[in-house]
Order: sequence, then structure tokens, then C-alpha cells
Amino acid sequence: MTIEEAQRAVDEWIKEYGVRYFSELTNMAVLTEEVGELAKIIARRYGEQSWKASDPRREDNGQKALGDEMADVLWVLLCLANQTGVDLTEELRKNLEKKTNRDSLRHIANPKLKA
Repeated sequence: MTIEEAQRAVDEWIKEYGVRYFSELTNMAVLTEEVGELAKIIARRYGEQSWKASDPRREDNGQKALGDEMADVLWVLLCLANQTGVDLTEELRKNLEKKTNRDSLRHIANPKLKA
């Protein structure tokens, strides 16, 4: 699925099942919440945090939930793009071009990355 197809699929789902988009402000809050849920899994799986005994995700170290939380983040980002008229395919293309022009030698020349 392309980014364009994903934006279209989310829009169709919202129109068929979601009644309407939440407000942009609500979706920004939801995006923050979803990023927090993803951060919790990353902190416990790859960082120094440990799982609580009561957390059901500890059984598989968050493996099953990791992709689901990433998809939740993407879903809300696609909603925000749709409702604000942002073409994420085009914006990602421009962003990659910007990064290439700005950073094409920066990371290669960074001694901190040569370990």
C-alpha cells in the first residue's frame, strides 16, 4: 500500500464507519497518546524500564503490540494529513530531498557514527 492509498483508505474508513473525523486538536492529542503507548513499549523492550507484573504486554516483551502501536501512530497521522489537506506522499518526497541536500555528507563525516 502506498502512502496515497493509505490516506485514501483511512478517509474511506472514516466516512463509512467513523461518522466523521475528530477535530484536529483532538487528533493531535490522540497522536500524542499513541506515541506515548509506543514509547512505553520501546522503553521496556530496548531501554532500562521494566514491565510491571500487571502489564499483559510483558509476556511477549511487547512484540505483538509494537507493530500495532506503530500502526496506530500512522493511522492518526494519516487522519491529520487528510483533514488538513496535506499530501504526505509529496511532503515525504520533498523532505527526503531536503535531507539529502542538507545532510548528504554530514552523517558520513560524523566520527560518532563510525563505531
